[in-house]
Amino acid sequence: MVVHIVLWIVDSGCSKHMTGDQSLLKNFIEKFIGTVRFGNDNFAAITGYGDYIQGNITICHVYYVEGLGHNLFSVGQFCDGDLEVAFRSKNCYVRNLEGDDLLTGGRESDLYTISISNMAASSPVCLMSKATSTKSWLWHRRLSHLNFGTINDLTRLELVDGLPKFKYGKDHLCSACERGKRKKASHLLKLVPSDYSKLELLHMDLCGLMRVASINGKKYILVIVDDYS
Repeated sequence: MVVHIVLWIVDSGCSKHMTGDQSLLKNFIEKFIGTVRFGNDNFAAITGYGDYIQGNITICHVYYVEGLGHNLFSVGQFCDGDLEVAFRSKNCYVRNLEGDDLLTGGRESDLYTISISNMAASSPVCLMSKATSTKSWLWHRRLSHLNFGTINDLTRLELVDGLPKFKYGKDHLCSACERGKRKKASHLLKLVPSDYSKLELLHMDLCGLMRVASINGKKYILVIVDDYS
């Protein structure tokens, strides 16, 4: 049996994870993103991105660069995803905020390399880059002001088609969520009932016109509460 070993160089000067081998990427999206400049002053096109999956470990959002002769892990992209990259004399580590080692590599001459095929994770590990603040709040609103922990679970478990694979976080409070979760003082119990039969006293509330219609095309909400029942 022939084992194909894929080495990734941990590069502090690389802005994004990138590879020159498109066959390594799953869920590939073909899209021209821009160009990168090599050390010899030559330029190459970034023609898409995908996920590098090896066993239980997934590295999300890896660029495909035509003509790139190496596979590069970006220290900056790891750090943007709230991960820590540590270097020692003979080893390097990618850790989460709790200090758990997610990826480990060794030093070959002057280069630190990681071979994920030699690693085994006891549980699925998904290393995602961090979304911008604008993108995070955009998906927070699109998903009906869903909390960011659940949004990240949807992304990690791939439960929503079309949701970009980023790590979403909040940098301030959502004013709409804050108003919606504000507590109100409870009403005192009535000692004397104000009605004696059903439909005698109704409380009604009409909400609308909504900017976006419901699935059935409705733009108003009418709520009726019977005081007696």
